[in-house]
Amino acid sequence: MSPLRAIGLDGALVEVPDDAVSALRASLRGPLLLEGDPGYDASRSIWNAMIDRRPALVVRCAGVADVRRAVDFARTHRLLSSIRGGGHNIAGHAVAEGGLMIDLSSMRSVRVDPIAKRAHVEPGALLADVDHECQAFGLATPLGINSTTGVAGLTLGGGFGWLSRRYGMTVDNLVAADVVTADGRLRRASAKEEPDLFWAIRGGGGNFGVVTRFELALHEVGPEVLAGLVVFPLSEAPTALRRYRDLAAKLPDETSLWAVLRKAPPLPFLPASVHGKEIIAFALCHTGDTRSGQATLEAVKALGKPVGEHVGPAPYAGWQKAFDPLLAPPARNYWKSHNFRTLSDGAIDVLVRSASSLPSPHSELIVAQLGGAVSRVPAAATAYPHRDSPFVVNVHGRWETSAEDVAGTRWARDVFRDLTPFASGGVYVNFLTADEVDRVRAAYGPAYDRLVTAKKTYDPENLFRTNPNVHA
Repeated sequence: MSPLRAIGLDGALVEVPDDAVSALRASLRGPLLLEGDPGYDASRSIWNAMIDRRPALVVRCAGVADVRRAVDFARTHRLLSSIRGGGHNIAGHAVAEGGLMIDLSSMRSVRVDPIAKRAHVEPGALLADVDHECQAFGLATPLGINSTTGVAGLTLGGGFGWLSRRYGMTVDNLVAADVVTADGRLRRASAKEEPDLFWAIRGGGGNFGVVTRFELALHEVGPEVLAGLVVFPLSEAPTALRRYRDLAAKLPDETSLWAVLRKAPPLPFLPASVHGKEIIAFALCHTGDTRSGQATLEAVKALGKPVGEHVGPAPYAGWQKAFDPLLAPPARNYWKSHNFRTLSDGAIDVLVRSASSLPSPHSELIVAQLGGAVSRVPAAATAYPHRDSPFVVNVHGRWETSAEDVAGTRWARDVFRDLTPFASGGVYVNFLTADEVDRVRAAYGPAYDRLVTAKKTYDPENLFRTNPNVHA
């Protein structure tokens, strides 16, 4: 048989002898997939339908031993490699064109220790997997807001969601991790073991190895929270966002309040006359006592004149899935993002104007509220450095067909450009698209140089480069 041809680390074709491929296959517990094999297309298909890449081979790992063999194979043959967890990353870093994909999606175990309040999570687990297991004990850890997101990529980039103002970023709750580094060794990273590696993986992305287990601290949450939406017509948005800016500064840590500007989906609590029209919706999640939650709800309703409201006690795990229908695959997605130290009048004006020119019914502008516990962690404590940005704006271009690509990406880039004068200069690394290589330093900010030092220690040949890459 002819040798397998794959893309190497330097971008040139590499010929891998057939007997080496056969030996790799024989050494694995999970399958080795080549193009045409059953399961190959499923492995390479990810959340963002704009990503259509074909790896030369896929190792669908069944456990740590498979991960180590895949890393050794990539290093020995100097193959371009990528790591797939949940496959939700907007840039499609999970799939290396012509290279080796280390597919962790089968490794989805979540084990909860309710006494120690710890969750031990494998890298293929999705947010829904963690919430399901943890809520059985009335526990949770800060994760994202879409239950189909992968825990691994979310965590390695920082991770934030409804619980972050109260309990910090996901990385602030990472107690330890098992990491297969570029030399094939399995290392335990924690505050006491491999502390430089532990610091680096808390915000430095997949630059340093393959995490095979996350140990996350848990907190008592739910099983019910006060959550839901208060919706206003877009004409109310200029005033509502200015009032929101003032309200957000006063909210307790137990409350997260996000703003979404988009066309109204056909939600049953909205009048039919609003469906398909531009709106601003405020998404509320309150995990504290009912009285303070109700006071916050009244303050949100006072931001303007609502056209609809649906807020009340809801299962926390259910609220975590509330936005899944708006984010379900397959759809084509293109994002641009900025961090903000404040929502200036200029930024608000851009958001409102841009919401009146959405390129599709699925596109939206999201204002995520951070601050609270996130801001009280020293900036240098983790590789996620943007502790002084209480707002993250994600320009979420989303549409159904390739014919819409040009208009959709142009809209997102135009909004990004117009917001730039009012932004902090930083950006959340998990929101970077594949064409934003020039913003990697902005994503890591003051952590970049220390990340380079860690990279030299744990991955001196830059084996793990299919990511927002740090290098000397």
